[in-house]
Amino acid sequence: MASPTAAPEAFTRAVAGLRAESPRPEILLEEIAAPQRLAPFSFALSATVLRGGDEVASGRLILLHDPAGHDAWRGDLRLVTLITAELEEDLASDPLLPAVAWTWLTDGLDQYAAAYTAIGGTVTQTASTRFGELAGPEPTADLEVRASWTPTSDDFGAHLRGWLAMLSSTAGLPPPGVASLSDRQLRV
Repeated sequence: MASPTAAPEAFTRAVAGLRAESPRPEILLEEIAAPQRLAPFSFALSATVLRGGDEVASGRLILLHDPAGHDAWRGDLRLVTLITAELEEDLASDPLLPAVAWTWLTDGLDQYAAAYTAIGGTVTQTASTRFGELAGPEPTADLEVRASWTPTSDDFGAHLRGWLAMLSSTAGLPPPGVASLSDRQLRV
């Protein structure tokens, strides 16, 4: 008989699927402490996107499991994400940016056939200027994506690959195998 604290098989399979994937070289992926009050079982990953040695985006992907299920989730497993990225100042006021950022998530999941339902979230774009004692750095612009969805397939590696694709798009990384002009010198 399993102990009452033993993780259910569905949860352990999902965690194994998330652990099995490796990100592209610009992304540092590591396990972090998961929130304990959101569901009976949870697992979390943190990602940092580096470009030219600078952090340009970061994110968290949290797996929640409640064996009793949730009506709002339409299932017993849920993936939750928060991604933040620096923006070029002119993008911070682009009215199309939130819709485009949302498609980075759905397109990423669809690209890897990561089947899902009950997807929802918010996209926030901000511009900040510092004054007084905080004055100094140039104005900054940021993008924040908060989202959650319920996986409807057992391929959690596909969900992680879709999430990493979204993170890469948010950070402005070119597709794998493509170098941006700013990443290499032009030869004439």
